[in-house]
Amino acid sequence: MIFPPGSVLGTAQEEVRQTSRTYRLDLENGRIAGMIDELDAVRQAVFMILSTDRFAYFIYSGNYGMERRAAGGFSLELQRLVSEALLQDDRITGIEDFQVSVNGDEAEVSFTVVSIFGSFTERRIFSNV
Repeated sequence: MIFPPGSVLGTAQEEVRQTSRTYRLDLENGRIAGMIDELDAVRQAVFMILSTDRFAYFIYSGNYGMERRAAGGFSLELQRLVSEALLQDDRITGIEDFQVSVNGDEAEVSFTVVSIFGSFTERRIFSNV
């Protein structure tokens, strides 16, 4: 590789992780109630990601939210769909202990979210599976 005369190679810069500090959403009262950070922020992000339909809102990128399919076989794909949705967040490093219980047209899922700040268990009920 040939460099022009007088050029200087730059030094590699270390990537700086953004803070995960965000507003705490009080969904029961429909308001913002202070700030949260680290594991609480990841827990809220998991809730929001799984509550948002992917590709449904222009304000979110195509990587945000969870794909929902009304077609048959949805319950068989829940683990993949949940994992794909959550692993878009770089704070989340894995999804473990995924369990699905189908009752009629509802599926109750439970799983452990592993993040850079720690782990927590999440439970969700998906309808029309």
